[in-house]
Amino acid sequence: MDRNTWNSIIGFSLIFIIIFVWAKLNAPDESVIQQQKAVQDSLAQIEQTASEPISASPDSTTGKELLPAVLDSTGIAARQGEYGDFTMASIGEEKEYTLENPDMVITFSNRGGRITGVVLKEFKKVFHFEGQDRDSMAIVELLEDTRNRFDYLLEIQGKQILSGDLIFQTQTSGKEILFLLEGSAGQYLKQRYRLPEKGYALDYSVTQSGLQKEGSGLTLEWKNFLQKLEKNSEYEKMFSTVYFKESDGSPDYCSCRASDEKELLNPVKWVSHSNQFFNSTLIADQAFARADLKTVVREEKTDELKLAYSKLTFPQQADGTEYRMNFYIGPNDYQQLSAFNENVEDIIPFGWSLFGTVNRYVIRPVFSFLSSLISNKGLVILLLTLLVKLVLYPLTYKMLVSQAKMGALKPKLAHLKEKFKDDAQQIQIETMKIYREFGVNPLGGCLPMVLQMPIWIALYRFFPASIEFRQEPFLWADDLSSYDAFIQLGSNIPLYGDHVSLFTLIWVITTIMYTYYSTREMDMSINPAMKYVQYFMPIMFLFWFNNYASGLTAYMCISNIFNIGQTLITKNYIINHEKIREKLEENAKNPKKKSSFQARLETALKEQQKNQQSRQATKKSPKK
Repeated sequence: MDRNTWNSIIGFSLIFIIIFVWAKLNAPDESVIQQQKAVQDSLAQIEQTASEPISASPDSTTGKELLPAVLDSTGIAARQGEYGDFTMASIGEEKEYTLENPDMVITFSNRGGRITGVVLKEFKKVFHFEGQDRDSMAIVELLEDTRNRFDYLLEIQGKQILSGDLIFQTQTSGKEILFLLEGSAGQYLKQRYRLPEKGYALDYSVTQSGLQKEGSGLTLEWKNFLQKLEKNSEYEKMFSTVYFKESDGSPDYCSCRASDEKELLNPVKWVSHSNQFFNSTLIADQAFARADLKTVVREEKTDELKLAYSKLTFPQQADGTEYRMNFYIGPNDYQQLSAFNENVEDIIPFGWSLFGTVNRYVIRPVFSFLSSLISNKGLVILLLTLLVKLVLYPLTYKMLVSQAKMGALKPKLAHLKEKFKDDAQQIQIETMKIYREFGVNPLGGCLPMVLQMPIWIALYRFFPASIEFRQEPFLWADDLSSYDAFIQLGSNIPLYGDHVSLFTLIWVITTIMYTYYSTREMDMSINPAMKYVQYFMPIMFLFWFNNYASGLTAYMCISNIFNIGQTLITKNYIINHEKIREKLEENAKNPKKKSSFQARLETALKEQQKNQQSRQATKKSPKK
């Protein structure tokens, strides 16, 4: 065997040894393995339990059976001071009831007549443990935290009583459940829930008598701990908050990045407690009179993302009047949310202003159309990339022609460095003169890139906001809405993560290759720093995008491959470089008049040159 063959064998052997040693050093010991197995078994048990409907207890319609047999008159009298006319409702056994359709299972409690858990049958949540190769899955459940509250504030005899502390009488019929709370003086509070045959939007209504404060309607206090449901909890936290819409305004939200409060004194049409991909939203037929909203960011080590809080005041109504609402508890699905015709779909964080508009009315419809033809979302991204490239090709072609013109002038610019040496300002002035003489716009290659920025920024928000990409696999990525962990590093690297995103790595490498090829003929003398900055940015993005949605990094990776192909074909087979040189020579014979922009730029360069010469003269002058 020759020397090269031996070198290859030795090289591969060393690589194998390094990988083997690294694997041994990072392998967990037996106690860690047992601990991880216990966690896996526990999660599997949670999933099995959550998937089984809870059997409903017998209905209680009289209220008498709620009284424990051991409670005597003394015990009742002791409670009377705290609950007044609702003393009897403060005593009794809490029971659970369920309603179910093909999409969800809802668990109710007769304590407060509220929802205590919603199982979404078609969705799974992810548990990611740092350094672990595989993520754990469990069924998605919303509103299940035992610390959640859904309380009507009842003003009775100068005291405020929370409906969540009281036992409601219960009646069920088909997919409808009715909770009734009665006071000894004839007051009552009635809540009715009706589950549709399919879907996630409940009909919900509240009727009261004798429970309103003077000059005001009922007040609902809704507290919801938003749980972690996604692998990338950092981005999930960033996209989770309280959204709302005032009747005469546009949808808005509490801060996504920090704790925040909103006091809304105008009528409010709806309020939503939203995770990245799921939400619980109250939509009123008649707008709430006012709302006090709050989000509290939770600590990193807790299981929840944020505390979402809404205090909603109803408009004052006559006793016995039903106050109707839609209570949507389900996925952030654009079509289902837009069906309410109240802009509820704006809780999907596509972005605001121009970028949100591009996502909602351009990117999303195109993606939906392609998804109707192809089920694999990765292939849809590939087709979406191809369509975007075809639409933007006229701009790309203009950019490549501009680069060809710059390359044709490069020999004419080469002698400027020798002639003016270290006088950078003079080199820039003379370079601008040559560009003007030959009719070349040095910004011609930049403008098409700038015009494409709205689409790029829109896609930056589109992929991690669209539930259609959630847990959709493509190649080595198992979730296009989160990062692709091609390699688990075993420990967290600051600013980078505990994994290697291969889509991001390929994108960075192809970006550097494409940048080198497309700019090798460009003259960087005007701004020499750009020669290095253009390579620094992709390396910096290696850290930025390593934890981002793999749908976006896959798009950027595929886009780069298309860019390289477009550039090679256009430069080598479509652009006629000889005609470009002839056109430049023709322009030189009939130079265009200096534009106002060129005149201002040249004046600025001369002024900069003059100031620099003045500073140099000052430095050389002898001190007195």
